[in-house]
Amino acid sequence: MFDKYTTGTAFLEALQEAGVSYIFCNLGSDHPAIIEGLAEASQKGIELPKVITCPHEMVALSAAHGFAQVTGKPQAVLVHVECGTQNLGGAIHNAAKGRIPVLIFAGASPFTQEGEMVGSRNEFIHWIQDVFDQRGIVRGYVKYNNEIRSGKNVKQLVHRALQIAQSDPKGPVYLVGPREVMEEETGRVTVNPALWEPIRPSALPEEGAREIVSSLVNADNPLIITSYLGRNAKAVDELVELSDRLSIPVIESVPNYMNFPSNHPMHCGYLWNSQDQNMLLTKADVILVLDSDVPWIPIKNKPPEYCKIYYIDVDPLKEQMPLWYIPSQHFFRADSFTALKQLNGLLRQTPVNWDAVQKRYKWVERIHHEQRKEWKEKESYREGIITPEYLTACIRELVDDNTIIVNEGISNYETIYRHIGATKPGSIIGSGAGSLGWNGGASIGVKLALPHKKVINLTGDGSYLFSIPSTVHWMARRYQTPFLTVIYNNKGWKSPKLSTLGVHPNGAARKINEFWVSFEPSADLAKIAEAAGGAYARTVKSPDELKDALQSGLRALEEGRAAVLDVHLPTVQEEW
Repeated sequence: MFDKYTTGTAFLEALQEAGVSYIFCNLGSDHPAIIEGLAEASQKGIELPKVITCPHEMVALSAAHGFAQVTGKPQAVLVHVECGTQNLGGAIHNAAKGRIPVLIFAGASPFTQEGEMVGSRNEFIHWIQDVFDQRGIVRGYVKYNNEIRSGKNVKQLVHRALQIAQSDPKGPVYLVGPREVMEEETGRVTVNPALWEPIRPSALPEEGAREIVSSLVNADNPLIITSYLGRNAKAVDELVELSDRLSIPVIESVPNYMNFPSNHPMHCGYLWNSQDQNMLLTKADVILVLDSDVPWIPIKNKPPEYCKIYYIDVDPLKEQMPLWYIPSQHFFRADSFTALKQLNGLLRQTPVNWDAVQKRYKWVERIHHEQRKEWKEKESYREGIITPEYLTACIRELVDDNTIIVNEGISNYETIYRHIGATKPGSIIGSGAGSLGWNGGASIGVKLALPHKKVINLTGDGSYLFSIPSTVHWMARRYQTPFLTVIYNNKGWKSPKLSTLGVHPNGAARKINEFWVSFEPSADLAKIAEAAGGAYARTVKSPDELKDALQSGLRALEEGRAAVLDVHLPTVQEEW
């Protein structure tokens, strides 16, 4: 038992009771009660979540994100007042848009200054860091926020926050606690965590399920589009059954999971920012959208007006997206696994025109094989040049059933998905959002969660720099989480260039070939990791040394070292 039981102690106990394994923290003057509680627990052998010291808050939240993404279990992030909260930066956008459960706790400047209470102001920074609306910094990105005002109900607040974080649509939650409140001595509170479970998954209404089945069975050109259904491995199996039964092609639109096996004959590729109209989308008369924020981009690529669209999602109205509309036959707020089980159950009892299904299977299978043939041709070795396709094909040779790919390839997202050819649920993940720099911290979180896995982090040079690699690789060494990073280095930000060309394909920027996105002269990116964390570091400029470098990187992992390969591709100035 603790000698001194405070609000801070109760807070830590609540995290332990809730099944939190790690506290990713960047501590400050607001955390003495937390530090004391952790120290006493360490001294007395009291079990609490393990502390992971994170020299940057972006990495802290990204690590918690990665851990929760592969386990489904929310972790805790501790930051310093409003400064640490703001330093979470884009990581909180990523957790919100990627629907990742995580609890963020920040202290708050003390509210007394004459020594009236334990924890009263005693440092100049307590005046500087006192702001009117600290919670407002993250209010637009969290599902729930509150202030801890007493130790008497701190456990209830923690369990409620985590209950909300884990209920679909999942997301981050934020608590603050002033120093005096966290130092307050209190009586021990007992809470039964089993009574604070997240909301159970929701199902389709019976009449809705029957209508969807009827429409799919009677469609000439049905189509399924998904983006993040693969967050639940069981949902992938149900989707494969549905696709197999009716020979329905599946397209992954801006995926951040493996949603459907790439080698399945009904897998018909990916939608990203393609300028070309997708043929299957053009022909579709019924589309089932499952877990997707952006199933297509209407200005470039959309189904015909007569197409019936059924939208099944944990957040089918996208209530946190101010501009969003896809007119659909019906919208259903439902869990994709539960909904697919319902649809497959009904289909087993529904008469089907098997001749039409078989005919469609052969047609879709042909499309699948033609796609793969085209993709394979782009993987060819080219003298003196490493293309993204060739690089990804070489990485694919390292991948086995024990591998997890962390993908923040940005302008090479689609290339990576196409040429890695993921077939196993959980084998590839992305942030599901748009703030770059997630990859390094996420790789640490994945490795902490699944230490037996081989983690390969694929990132652009821009997103590598955004990830704060000095912090990432210091942490990777300290906490023994080695992973292989491969930098797709085109020496600049290719995405802003592509965005400019998408709006002004023949504009002035193209004529002078200046987009202000170049990183030249190039930094020695791999050496950053070597200096900060003792990582194996190697720069690769020739295709002839690429495979040897990849194998050397793997050997470093076996020795317990992280590895970073800075692979030079054609530059953003060279590519159109």
